[in-house]
Amino acid sequence: MNSAFKALSDPTRRRILELLSDRDMTAGEIAGYFDISKPSVSHHLNALKAAGLILDERKGQNIIYSLNTTVFQELIKWFYDFSKGGIKS
Repeated sequence: MNSAFKALSDPTRRRILELLSDRDMTAGEIAGYFDISKPSVSHHLNALKAAGLILDERKGQNIIYSLNTTVFQELIKWFYDFSKGGIKS
C-alpha cells in the first residue's frame, strides 16, 4: 500500500487517474492532456502500474490503460478503518 500512497502524492499521476476514471485510454490519449513529454507520461504510467493503481492490456499495437478498482477498494477500506480508529501498528 505504501507504493500506492507514494504514487498518489504526485499531481500528474492523480490527474491521470481522474482521466482513467472516465474511460480507458492509450498512453497517447493520456499524453494529449499534458504539456509534458511522452517519456514523462510513460514514467508516470509505469509508477501507477507498479503501485497497482492501473492495469494495462495490449490490443493490437496499442496498450490500453484502465483503473485497478481492487486497489482503490483496499485504500478506501484503509481510510475507513483509520477514521474509525481501527488501524493497529
